[in-house]
Amino acid sequence: MKYLFLLLTVTLLSCNWAKTKAKDTVNEAGQVAGKAGSEFVNGVAKGIEKTFQNEVVLSEDLKMKGVKTGKIIIHGSDSTVDNILSVYFIFDKDFNQGITIKVISNEGQEYGRLTQIVTGRQGEAKYLDYIFDKRTNIDGRGKLQIE
Repeated sequence: MKYLFLLLTVTLLSCNWAKTKAKDTVNEAGQVAGKAGSEFVNGVAKGIEKTFQNEVVLSEDLKMKGVKTGKIIIHGSDSTVDNILSVYFIFDKDFNQGITIKVISNEGQEYGRLTQIVTGRQGEAKYLDYIFDKRTNIDGRGKLQIE
């Protein structure tokens, strides 16, 4: 009887140990898979972001007037594809005038132009959207001329 009790105790402890070890192994594998998946998604997102890097040329006139640009994002709406430029403007001086953006293909051909009045106070920075014609699909390889 004593041996039977000892045998049952050892068996139960072994089962608990195996169950805990299996649970720990599954959790660890899940963490590794989650991390790998997250790194993959981040890598894909960075790859897409790099694809949309156009050469950005800011005119000397705007530079003299204290205008700089930061990040420029290309996107579309529900019914269009890549026809919107969100430009982060930085103002080192008070500014109030029209700014034109020209979209130029990799081959040097203009295929989009838009002017809008931009107002900014010294020390201010903000995103402004330039919404081009829905047929203007801004490629990732080309030039954005800001004047």
